[in-house]
Parts: sequence; structure tokens; C-alpha cells
Amino acid sequence: MLAKIESFAVNGIEGFIVQIEVDLGGGFPGFDIVGLPDAAVKEARDRVRAAIKNSCLSFHDHRITVNLAPANIKKEGSGFDLPIAVGILVANGEVKRDLIAEAAFIGELALDGKIRAVNGALPMAIAARDARKKYLVLPADNLPEVSVISGVNAIPVHSLSQVKGFMDGTWQPDGTDAKTYKETALTIEDDDLADVKGQEQAKRALEVAAAGGHNILMIGPPGSGKTMLARRLPGILPSLCVDESLELTKIYSVGGLLPSGLALLNKRPFRSPHHTTSPAGLIGGGRIPRPGEVSLAHYGVLFLDELPEFPREVLEVLRQPLEDGKVTIARAVTTTQFPARFMLAAAMNPCPCGYFGDSQKSCSCTPIQIQRYQSRISGPLLDRFDLQIEVPRLQEFELDNITNSESSQSIRRRVETAREIQRNRFSDSAHYCNAHMSNKEIREFCGLDKDSKDILRQAVQRFSLSARAYTRILKLARTIADLEGAVNIDIGHLAEAIQYRSLDSKSVAG
Repeated sequence: MLAKIESFAVNGIEGFIVQIEVDLGGGFPGFDIVGLPDAAVKEARDRVRAAIKNSCLSFHDHRITVNLAPANIKKEGSGFDLPIAVGILVANGEVKRDLIAEAAFIGELALDGKIRAVNGALPMAIAARDARKKYLVLPADNLPEVSVISGVNAIPVHSLSQVKGFMDGTWQPDGTDAKTYKETALTIEDDDLADVKGQEQAKRALEVAAAGGHNILMIGPPGSGKTMLARRLPGILPSLCVDESLELTKIYSVGGLLPSGLALLNKRPFRSPHHTTSPAGLIGGGRIPRPGEVSLAHYGVLFLDELPEFPREVLEVLRQPLEDGKVTIARAVTTTQFPARFMLAAAMNPCPCGYFGDSQKSCSCTPIQIQRYQSRISGPLLDRFDLQIEVPRLQEFELDNITNSESSQSIRRRVETAREIQRNRFSDSAHYCNAHMSNKEIREFCGLDKDSKDILRQAVQRFSLSARAYTRILKLARTIADLEGAVNIDIGHLAEAIQYRSLDSKSVAG
């Protein structure tokens, strides 16, 4: 007696079909699962046996062999419990076979037959739609995230008995599970830049960074407002489009981080890991590869507070995703890829005590201590910050100033206008903002007149800028021009862009 059931698994953030073949043979009773299962899949034997019996369904002591195909790909997680149980019930004649070709199944089984949610339901639902499956039977708790996918009928079930009823035609979902999920989305009120007193230069730098998707480093004494400014950066970023929301939600679905009852992420993420995080926590990985902070910040902001406190080996793993916009995790059995197109924002003190260069409080650090502290950040990583700005201590008159400055909403309108210019500019490429321009696009869109070339050449010589810094200044100048609606880059745009690299002239390391 043989039954074939289709289910889905996830590699990275993409789902793929897994065919589950269940054979009930003669001989001594046994329950074997083959096809490169991990420990969680092997443990399905005990969960499936108990769930079937406790659901008052028949579980005969056959020689049960379950094959997960393709057999050369590692199978992970508990989402195969339900399709294995359905395969056994179909093979022993407990349920009808009529819907087998049209349906796919995912879900974890409790010992009492209840069905629990699994990670990665959204990419699995997309894979089911692409495979032209009519039905996807899944845990009811996973319904919110798949409700945004059209082209496949999601059947939310709470128990194995309901699955049997659906297969036999004696039970259908009543629709109450789906009624509130379609438009549900994560809504968080962003902090407003109008709440930040003073720091107009830093606010301008944040606007430029948001408009072009540029990385920004803020350096200043404790209490100057660096973290406060960074936390308001998502509030001036453009809204996510539907495709961006879907891709971001897939990442959080795979990571098991979607809030309960959520249909689609509609806010750009802001991730701020602690400086004790590991390289795997930042970049992703683990025994079962999971997205790290750089992927969870996809289309949003990754903020590293107290940058020099991060171990150097942790910071250095950022260099590749900053350039490529993705993370590739290689294992002996498989290679997993996660998207990681994020803005990097960071804050640091200029020295261990925090007051080097401060106008009001003297620094107690020795030159060697200052150099050792600042040299924790490597030159190649520092070079990848397009904007490197000083955030000085607020003066008394700024602290007493109670008049509101420009709101985040007002700044976001200018940012969205600049981003729209960039979307039109890069309509034929995969880029969506100036920070991602290739060398060919820089030559095409960042042309300079003779006077501007002379100024840039002098800046390169005076500040000993690298070739990477040279191209990033051009990208930055292009963004500043876009904010003003200018077709060409002029001297003013270029001068402001060079100003944001002025820390190169001081060398953050001294």
C-alpha cells in the first residue's frame, strides 16, 4: 500500500516541493524515515503515531517506510508531521484519495492531534501557487501570513480530525479564520525628528542618507543625540512597495519572527543588535541556516551603537553583504542564500571616555588609548560609510529652544521625491537607489564639469581618499542633486558630498 503526498520545505527564503512517499509493508512493525531527515524530522515518528491514535483514527502496526524526495536535499524542521500522517491514513484507507493530486500539506502535530504553526509558511504558499496546487492545508495559526497570496486556496486546520474531514468531504473551513487577516499589518508609530533639538547638520545628513540609501556613521560625545537620531531614520524612509513587503515578510516568516496575526510587514525594519552578538547572529547561519541581523534589516536600517565595542571579527563580516546585498551560507550538504540589502547606520564616541575634541569637557584619555580605541574599526569598513559626520554636544541655547523643527513627515516627502527620480533612472536595472550604482551607471549619471572635477581631484589628493571613497562621493553628490531636483551635479552638490567625508581628512583613527 503506497501513498504519495506533496509538501514543501524552504531553502533560504524560497520554498520547494518535497514529495512524501509512504509505504505500508509486511514484516516486523517499524517506522523508518529516509531522504536525509534531520533530528526533528526523525522524531516525527513518535508525534505522528500518537497524534493518529489520539485522534481516534486507525494506526496499524505495519512496516512503515517514509521517503522524502528529492532524497539528496537535507530535510529540516517539524513541518512534515502532517503530510506524513496524511500519507499513512491514505495508504491504510482511512481517508479518501480524491484530493491528493490537488492538495499539499504542511504542519507540526501535537500528541493530541492538534496542529501547530511552522516557520516559512509564506514562501511555501508561494511555491504551492507556482506548482499550481489548488489547496494548501496548513495550521490555522499560519493563515495570516499566507492570506496575501492569491492563486492557492489556504485551508486552515486546527486538528488532524479536521484534515480527515476535509479529505473525505465532510468538513470545510467556515471562513471565520480569514476574515480579519487580509488587511492586518504591523503598524508602529515612528519617532519624529521634530523631537530632536538642534543638530540640523546631522538631520540634513540623515535626509541625504535616506534619499540615496547611503551608509552613515555618527561620531560624538555621550548624550549628543546619536542614537536618538538613528532611531528616527526609518521614519523618513519611503514606504515599502508590495514586492518589498512580500520579500521582507518571507524573511521574517522563515526566521519565525512574524508577530501573531500579521499578514504583511509594511514598515521598514530597524535592527539594533547588541555589541555582544556573534558573527553568525549578525550575518546568519547556525546548524540550520537562519537569517541574521543583516537579513532581518533587509530594505531597512541596521544600527550598530557603540561601534568600536563590537569585536573586530564581527564587524568584518559586514563587508561582503554591504557590497553584494546578499549573504551566502555554505554548508557541506547545501548552500543557502539570504537577501541583505540594508542601510548601515552606526554611532561611536571619539575615544574611550567619549570627550576627545569636546568643547566643554576635557578628555582624560592618552593619545595611545584614543588611537587604540579608534583603530578597532578597520579602514576598509570605515571606507564603506558614505557619510561620516560629527554630532557635537548641544549648546545651552539649543537645549532651551522649545520651537519645533521640521517633522519626519515633511522630510520623508522630499526623500520619496528623490527616490522616485532614482526609480525612474534605474527602471531597467535591479537597483532602486543611488547607493547601489555600478561603475557603468556612475559614468552615465554622475558626470562632472571641469571645475567640479578639479575640486574632487584636490579632495582626493588632500584627504588621501581611496578609489571606493571617490565613487561614493560621486554617488552622494548625485543624491544631493536629486533632492534639489537638479538634472546635473554642480559644484555645490559635490562640495556638500565631500564635506560628509571630511572625517577622512582627520582620520577617525587620530
